[in-house]
Amino acid sequence: MQWKPIRKDYGIYEPLGRKWQSEHSAKQAYIALGLAVAAAAEQKVDATPMEGFDKPKMDEILGLEKLGLKSVAILPIGYRDEGCDWLVNLKKVRTPREKFITEL
Repeated sequence: MQWKPIRKDYGIYEPLGRKWQSEHSAKQAYIALGLAVAAAAEQKVDATPMEGFDKPKMDEILGLEKLGLKSVAILPIGYRDEGCDWLVNLKKVRTPREKFITEL
């Protein structure tokens, strides 16, 4: 189904400007990213969200510019190599609930 604007002369996001649209789209991407991490964990697949990558190069490799898109984050998924993972057998450290949750 194709999206149609409420008004015929412009879409509902058009008057908000490119900067707003870009920021809003990035926020939406992070919602999907969070759900993807949770879904991977449910399937016992490792996932690591990342921001520190060369975004212009990634956009070029994926041909995003011609689609009017830009990369925001990437999510490598797979299975860890437990033989090379020096952290796998270390005791897990968990912050006490009282230190990171504020109840209102």
